Amino acid sequence: MRRVSVFFCSDWRLAAAAASHFSLCLILVFPHTPSFKMGRMHSGGKGISKSSLPYKRSPPSWLKISAQEVTEHVCKLAKKGLTPSQIGVILRDSNGIAQVRAITGSKILRVLKANGLAAEIPEDLYMLIKKAVAVRKHLERNRRDKDSKFRLILIESRIHRLARYYRTNRKLAANWKYESSSASALVA
Repeated sequence: MRRVSVFFCSDWRLAAAAASHFSLCLILVFPHTPSFKMGRMHSGGKGISKSSLPYKRSPPSWLKISAQEVTEHVCKLAKKGLTPSQIGVILRDSNGIAQVRAITGSKILRVLKANGLAAEIPEDLYMLIKKAVAVRKHLERNRRDKDSKFRLILIESRIHRLARYYRTNRKLAANWKYESSSASALVA
């Protein structure tokens, strides 16, 4: 009568070693789940790092600033030409305001829209266009740079995809289209 050995392992190397040692065995290999991460579309990264918002949605008790003062400060910074993310960094670092939404009840962009200070192009799309203009300017000086040419294609793909999203959600005009020839005028 032959004995059947059953092995549970997580590595195929262990499975191969067990199979070579025993004449009749059943080996079940279970892969580690962390090794199967979703990759980024336009880069080689597979990172899972992210920031987490605080559980409490109310402002901290030590913060003695009213919603009106925060709104005025946000508008003052926006008039200087800062983007919503730059405004958030300044408020966090110099004023100790971690979340504008916890104090005012609305996010920075909504505060800007309510006061008529929001940009006509969303910030993430604007930054991609700015990057594409910089790469195109570099390519005019360095025509043989094939890697930059490839990266420009990837950047413009992201621009088209994001613009399509904003058109469907009516954050951009229905006839808005990215054109590389007029892109430098958008970010000037």
